[in-house]
Amino acid sequence: MSNIDFSSITPEILALSDLCTQNSVIDPSLYSKYQVKRGLRDVSGAGVLTGLTEIAEVRSHLIVESEYIPCEGQLFYRGIDVKQIVQGFIEENRFGFEEVTYLLLFGTLPTKEELSNFKRLLGEYRSLPTSFVRDIIMKAPSKDMMNTLARSVLTLYSYDDKADDISLPNVLRQSLQLISLFPLLSVYGYQACSHYHDGQSLYIHTPDPDLSTAELILHLLRPDSKYTPLEAKILDVALVLHAEHGGGNNSTFTTHVVTSTATDTYSSVAASLGSLKGPKHGGANIKVIQMFEDMKNSLRNWEDEDEVRGYLTSLINKDAFDKSGLIYGMGHAVYSISDPRAEIFKSFVEKLSEEKGRKKEYMLYNMVEKLAPEVIARERPIYKGVSANVDFYSGFVYSMLDLPLELYTPIFAIARISGWSAHRMEELINAGKIIRPAYKSVSKLKGYTKLSDRT
Repeated sequence: MSNIDFSSITPEILALSDLCTQNSVIDPSLYSKYQVKRGLRDVSGAGVLTGLTEIAEVRSHLIVESEYIPCEGQLFYRGIDVKQIVQGFIEENRFGFEEVTYLLLFGTLPTKEELSNFKRLLGEYRSLPTSFVRDIIMKAPSKDMMNTLARSVLTLYSYDDKADDISLPNVLRQSLQLISLFPLLSVYGYQACSHYHDGQSLYIHTPDPDLSTAELILHLLRPDSKYTPLEAKILDVALVLHAEHGGGNNSTFTTHVVTSTATDTYSSVAASLGSLKGPKHGGANIKVIQMFEDMKNSLRNWEDEDEVRGYLTSLINKDAFDKSGLIYGMGHAVYSISDPRAEIFKSFVEKLSEEKGRKKEYMLYNMVEKLAPEVIARERPIYKGVSANVDFYSGFVYSMLDLPLELYTPIFAIARISGWSAHRMEELINAGKIIRPAYKSVSKLKGYTKLSDRT
């Protein structure tokens, strides 16, 4: 057996890393010279058009006489404003995530009977292969739940006799199974990590096929499986708001890119999970929570606007928290004036903060939301407006629901796999070309030097 320490950074590795950096740095001015749209978007945040979709629309600008004019952010699922969707199922006092999943996958709102049959189908798929929990999830548990989730998804390939079949009925079957299983894979992975790494008691609750996805998460996670109606409803709203965000977000674009190669569903989903794991994407709400913890420990008076403004200025000047120069939860790649998901969430956050006795913290979030754009505009040049994004409040909600930090990003994935699945099927149905954008080489040509002549 090898005695290599796979986590060790040796002097040899450091030297090779320096060599890599030395020969890979590109002059930043070249990006402007060749009009490269870094991040596949321009300075205003408008994305480079790379495809068409009927699944969702993110609207942040109006086009007036060929000019982009910022507007209040809007999000549409299959042409329906997500605000109307949330209002609809809240007024009828029911859960909405399963209805939204149906809408995203099939392009139409289900009838009462269709929704009932769809929820039954998802419930029937809530069953892992025999001994999967023991043989896969419990063995070598990772401290990172996104790693656990991706590994579990790739392993499920081995249990599928039609894993490589990319006909639409088979891909739909695989997608529905993964949508149903993501809560189990995520929570069971967390329970295994909590037990084997942290010495906590191990709880593996049997899934209830009759529960909504939000209820199921709380049922599986909590030792006594108990939760309040408000807790389940707010988690359901969180799932709805994270289910889809157009084809251009990083993880969904990854779905299109990987699907365009005609690979299997499990590989496609694992690739999207790898994208979502990044702190610039799905992991952002964890940074928000950590930033606010540092803020609360640094402030003498949470209600003093001048003191809060001073802390935010320190963040921007890289003198506070992780010294990144960022106010986490503020700003978005597309939205400028407002993120509609944050606006929807905010109304529910206040209710939950009252139930949990954390209204003072909610008021601090409210103050930061108000002051941060002012501080950012004063301290640095910005090309578009800055507003709170969905991550600003989602981390606070998960904290009030007593969800562990390790599950914040997996919960995002539990929601977003509905959107990924819809986009995967859309890519397959429209049989596009393999996605291959261009990269311009800026390397100087040089001749080959014989080994004996190199110094």
